[in-house]
Amino acid sequence: MHAPDRPLPDAHPARLILTLSLAATVGLGIGRFAYALVLPDMREDLGWSYSAAGFMNTINAVGYLVGALVASRLIRRVGWAAAIRGGTIACVAALATCALTGDFVALSLARLVLGLGAAAGFVAGGALAATIAQSRPERANFLLSLFYAGPGIGILSSGLIAPFTLQYFGPGSWWIVWWALTLLSVAMTIPLFLIRIESGARFSEGGHASFAILPVLIYLAGYFLFGAGYIAYMTFMIAYVRDGGGGAAAQAAFWGLIGLSAFVTPWAWRGVLALDRGGLATAIILGTNAAGAALPMLGHSPAWLAVSAIVFGVAFFAVVGSTTAFVRFNYPPEVWPTAIAAMTISFGVGQTLGPIVVGAITDALGSLSYALNVSAALLALGAVAALCQRKVGPKVANGE
Repeated sequence: MHAPDRPLPDAHPARLILTLSLAATVGLGIGRFAYALVLPDMREDLGWSYSAAGFMNTINAVGYLVGALVASRLIRRVGWAAAIRGGTIACVAALATCALTGDFVALSLARLVLGLGAAAGFVAGGALAATIAQSRPERANFLLSLFYAGPGIGILSSGLIAPFTLQYFGPGSWWIVWWALTLLSVAMTIPLFLIRIESGARFSEGGHASFAILPVLIYLAGYFLFGAGYIAYMTFMIAYVRDGGGGAAAQAAFWGLIGLSAFVTPWAWRGVLALDRGGLATAIILGTNAAGAALPMLGHSPAWLAVSAIVFGVAFFAVVGSTTAFVRFNYPPEVWPTAIAAMTISFGVGQTLGPIVVGAITDALGSLSYALNVSAALLALGAVAALCQRKVGPKVANGE
């Protein structure tokens, strides 16, 4: 799948990419990750187990996986503009549904729709952002990184809203938070309708090029473990902070530090992402991610939690970039779509299983500390797996 042949002409590239990144801000930064901020209050008010709470992010991940896999057909049918705007509107509608009901089935469907809409907006928006970035080759990496800062903006903004709203209105006010996040998402969606989005797309047959899974099976396993490990941390960490006595300010600061880390990522990992040594770059970043997830085991002090948020955040935003770099280094362009699809499936399955499995472990053992232990262990295993991945030879890369 390729983006339009011509870059979008209406605005400065950086401004245009930042506008497109709002789709990721709403769908991922708010739609997926802000759930962690209201999970403790929802769980207590609605009487959920940790397994039920984890299921809400599992069903969201299912929606995202399905959406990512059908994105190319959706864009071919409705066009780029409709995919980006329609996907984001679906996310806003699903957020409003979360504010309207406490019914488990209805909330599950809303989280599913959030995943589907987020995938449409993220895949289509990312493809267009890549095309716009290529119009300025000397700044292409920086320009593209602006799009991937979108989730960080959502994490930061929701972290400044949710904890203080819950503190002000008291227990059982989770639905008010969802309304606040819905209104914020509406404001962030409006700019997507104020720019002209090129809707003529070109799809190549490169996506059907041969891709052998066996030579990169260990790498796919590492990416699966990343998907399972990071989402467990992002689902339950705010509950851990709160259970340790962290009030609204502590929760907002912790979540805000993760969000701010997105803006440091392009500079922090520039040299590592340039390494063409099999899975080494991914192993380094994923190992850092694991270290960040493990730090709360050493203490519950604000300082440890702050360092954990920064280390984890800086690394987890970069892992996806490292897998894209791995594909670009090891495969010819005609194989990229198939290779990236394989990565997406592996990551998506891990992301789907992670929250509910870790939630079940927490229910069985009775402490959120175990959730963090499992999260860090999964990320560390993922780093080891990536480290074992060697470069793919040219014959394998060409499907020979």
